[in-house]
Amino acid sequence: MGRITQPSGRPRARTKTPTAGMKVTVHSINVPGYSSAVNGAKYEAMRAALLRVLPRRSPGITQAEMFRAVVEHLPEDLFPGGAKSNWWAKTVQLDLEAKRIVRRSTEETPLRWFRLK
Repeated sequence: MGRITQPSGRPRARTKTPTAGMKVTVHSINVPGYSSAVNGAKYEAMRAALLRVLPRRSPGITQAEMFRAVVEHLPEDLFPGGAKSNWWAKTVQLDLEAKRIVRRSTEETPLRWFRLK
C-alpha cells in the first residue's frame, strides 16, 4: 500500500490530534451567542491547517483559496479525500474569527481572511 499524496506530490499528514470522542465548543462571529459542540479531532486538525495556510497580514486569501489550500495539510484518516473539508474550514474559520485569531478583510471583494495571531 503506497502513501497517499496530494496534487502537490507531498504525502498527507497523519493525525496528531485528540481522540475523535472529544468535543470542542465553537462559536460564530456571524451569530453572537451561538455555540455548538463538534468533533475535537477534526476541529484541531482543521485549525492547524487553517493557521498554516492563512497569511499573517492583509489582504489575506479568499474563501476559495482557503478551501483549496487546507486540503493538503489535513490527515487522511479524518478527511479521506478531503471529504467535508469545506464545511469544517468554514466552521473553524468562523470560530477563529469569534476568538479574534483570524480577521476578514472587507476592503475588497471577494472577502479575504488573514491571521491576527
